[in-house]
Amino acid sequence: MEKQTLLALLEQVQAGSLSPQEAVLRFKLDPFEDLGYAQIDHHRGIRQGAAEVIYGLSKTPEQIAGIVAAMAAKDGKNILITRMSAQAAEQVGKQHPLDYDPISKIGVAYPDPQRTADGKIVVATGGTSDLPVAEEAAKTAECLGNEVVRLYDVGVAGLHRLLSRLDVLMQARVVVAVAGMEGALASVIGGLVDCPVIAVPTSIGYGASFGGVSALLSMLNSCASGVSVVNIDNGFGAGYLASMINHL
Repeated sequence: MEKQTLLALLEQVQAGSLSPQEAVLRFKLDPFEDLGYAQIDHHRGIRQGAAEVIYGLSKTPEQIAGIVAAMAAKDGKNILITRMSAQAAEQVGKQHPLDYDPISKIGVAYPDPQRTADGKIVVATGGTSDLPVAEEAAKTAECLGNEVVRLYDVGVAGLHRLLSRLDVLMQARVVVAVAGMEGALASVIGGLVDCPVIAVPTSIGYGASFGGVSALLSMLNSCASGVSVVNIDNGFGAGYLASMINHL
């Protein structure tokens, strides 16, 4: 149940078209739904402001489709599916309206694009190789109702590329800085802007990058104030957190 659905329920009670007892019953029936292989949290939108997100990796297309069906039956829109394979997207798309992006592996079932926050979220990457993680963050934030501006391939190996877009950075409500290698991009951006910076280390890099651990440690030790860090390759987590900040 989304906040809008709850509000509509209360308005029906106020108008007299629904009794308080009927409203309580509908509310009690809604919290979660047991599908056997998944328990759908229908009240997450009320508690957290965003509906439950489906983690697509390791789920079968049939399981994903079943969860989507259960959420859609409760008037679910913009149902976000992360780490979704192209094969799963093809099969789920035969049963439900689905927008799928193969770069980020993000699927959005029953898409209903709408802007629900005024600020801009900037997603910046150190290099083009970081794009899948960056797009996971960007697509997540867009699905949650935010305007996203992309600044790709602006890493410290060519700092002038980033500095030429200072006007974009200065207008951001939140910046998501996605980088592998030594992960320096987050610290540089953190020293330029007056908004929160969410650093996303990626597993991109040569031998001593240790699958993103080098970037993670660099970002955790950032000299710049106002930089927070999510896990390696966790574009979804960064996009979700950026949306929460932008909606405050």
